[in-house]
Amino acid sequence: MPTSAKEAIARLRDLLNRANIAYYSDATPLMADSEYDRLLAELAELERANPTFDDPDSPTHRVGGAPSAGFESVTHARPMQSIDNTYDIAGLRAWSARCEKAIGGAFTIAADPKVDGVAVSLRYERGRLAAAATRGDGAVGDLVTANVRAIRAVPLALRATIGGAAIPEVLEVRGEIYMPTAQFERVNEERERRGEALLANARNTTAGTLKSLDPTVVAQRGLAFMAHGRGECLGGAEPSSHIEFLAQLKSWGIPVNPRAVRCATIDEAIAVVEAFAPQRAALPYGVDGMVVRVDAFAQQAQLGVTEKSPRWIVAFKYPAQRERTRLVDVQWQVGKGGTMTPRATMEPVVVAGSTVRHATLHNADEILRKDIRIGDLVEVEKAGEVIPQVIEPVKTVRTGAERVIEPPTHCPSCGSPLTKDGPKLLCAEPGCPAQMRERLKWFVGRDQMAIEGLGERIVDQVIDEGMVAHFADFFTLDEAALAALRSEHIDTSGRVTLRRLGEKTARSIVESAHEARRRGLARVLGSLSLRHMGVAAAKTLARAFPDAAALQGATPEQLCALDDIGVITATSFAHDFASESFRDTIARLGRAGVDLSSREFCAAAAVTPNPFRDRTIVLTGTLHSIDRRRLTAILEGLGARVSGSVSAKTHLVIAGEEAGSKLEKARALGIEVWDETRLTAECRAASIALE
Repeated sequence: MPTSAKEAIARLRDLLNRANIAYYSDATPLMADSEYDRLLAELAELERANPTFDDPDSPTHRVGGAPSAGFESVTHARPMQSIDNTYDIAGLRAWSARCEKAIGGAFTIAADPKVDGVAVSLRYERGRLAAAATRGDGAVGDLVTANVRAIRAVPLALRATIGGAAIPEVLEVRGEIYMPTAQFERVNEERERRGEALLANARNTTAGTLKSLDPTVVAQRGLAFMAHGRGECLGGAEPSSHIEFLAQLKSWGIPVNPRAVRCATIDEAIAVVEAFAPQRAALPYGVDGMVVRVDAFAQQAQLGVTEKSPRWIVAFKYPAQRERTRLVDVQWQVGKGGTMTPRATMEPVVVAGSTVRHATLHNADEILRKDIRIGDLVEVEKAGEVIPQVIEPVKTVRTGAERVIEPPTHCPSCGSPLTKDGPKLLCAEPGCPAQMRERLKWFVGRDQMAIEGLGERIVDQVIDEGMVAHFADFFTLDEAALAALRSEHIDTSGRVTLRRLGEKTARSIVESAHEARRRGLARVLGSLSLRHMGVAAAKTLARAFPDAAALQGATPEQLCALDDIGVITATSFAHDFASESFRDTIARLGRAGVDLSSREFCAAAAVTPNPFRDRTIVLTGTLHSIDRRRLTAILEGLGARVSGSVSAKTHLVIAGEEAGSKLEKARALGIEVWDETRLTAECRAASIALE
């Protein structure tokens, strides 16, 4: 390969890594997000053209490979204990007095905001991220390395600086993975547009996202990381205090909280805690307290730990902010699946630093349980400091003019009678205009058919202009008609003007739609808003059926025999696939040039003999000839199911070096085991390329 390509790849990797550190650790962005995305795409193209220079720590590998089937447990080198809480200043003084008595004198204190996230431990070996684990029960957590690698704020390789502290041979960093407020609001806005229930708070969303089996979900959710402590550290410069340790982490490119301060006395620490209370609402992430600890590591060791928590640290928790306002109306919104979601409109009120006008009321049963009425004075709180929710009405000030909220009996969009499904109210009319509008927006989204340029506003426009009424219409859009679309634009002076979409944007949309035609059966299935159809189910079906036509004749028994598809889901799928609506949709997509064949099935069928088809396979240990994510993608493309845990249903374990407990369990169960040499030989015999 030419030296110039190697140099260009190295230059782009260095620039993108520096951009990540500058943004997340140094708070001095080097470039706009759009420029970062452009350079990342350029690097990915260079790496595809020059696979010899592949590197697992490249920024392009933050997300890659197929979803895993589970998480492996790992024992922490040092326990990740919880922190005792206090809810008043007196509790802080009592903690300080206990520490001073045990130490035998005064001590300095480190104080930093308590980010409301999920505790993790990052293990760096020789400066490279080797593993990431959740806290778990404090002694044993789940390995979530693939997911953490998808978080841009986490450096894959530490930054060495001239004259700076030497990077330890082993460095375990404890910290919080969290979802920034802007990202959480974006996710909920997307869910609201789709008619899905809003997520309650950023912390629970972070926890659920981190345990997703698909790293691409983690990347799309925009999680971040902030370090606040240490685990096992071997070699390198030994810091004497917490504040010094944070400075070292920052110099190596690991994000730390810039508000961490050293206090000479408990009075100074209390002043910091009290001064921070009104400031925390303005932070771009959730904070539920301030962590106060003995700064010097020697004194921390002197104080020791209890069975549950260290004696040298305590978390001061702030009370949740709750405000009162008037509920003036409730609108029922229709989601893509027909679910009715009640949305409260209230008189504007400032809660935790932002103006709140709307809040979800979840469902009709929740409204009835809380006895919320239009005209009520209601108490509003931001769950997890982020999402507004109506806690309860203030019944003692009712005047009698308040109106009971009557759930709708008919769909506000199509007028069809609604049905009750547990707490949900559903519109079962497949032709409902509101549902179809939301399904069309979902269809073109980044995680579905990924037609670039078709945001919610433009989709609304093409629907309103009669240019799109069906999924297939996106693939036959007229470029000139698109370019002529006009929308309001507000400039910096507040002046409103009408702007054309323009030829360049229109051409980009049409080209992206043309490219989306080739995404294959699995992506199409996952984009049509079919009941129970997620990414995993779509891939399972694509591995089992060659094309959409084959699906139309599938029986519940055939579908139920597939991995991870139960009786209820199989029955639902068989009904949907045989329906006139599905057949019409498939026919119209086919006429629009959409590829409805299964790439996964075709790849498996092309290999004869195929030693992997219909087998459940577990990968463990270190493989040298191929990246595990790449191998997972190859195996799934050949019709295998790659699992994260060994069980009696496992057919084959592929074990690299240092395989550990999975290999031991496989041998105990009598499961077939291949080493890397056997894997290579079997693939060569079947003409399967692992490059």
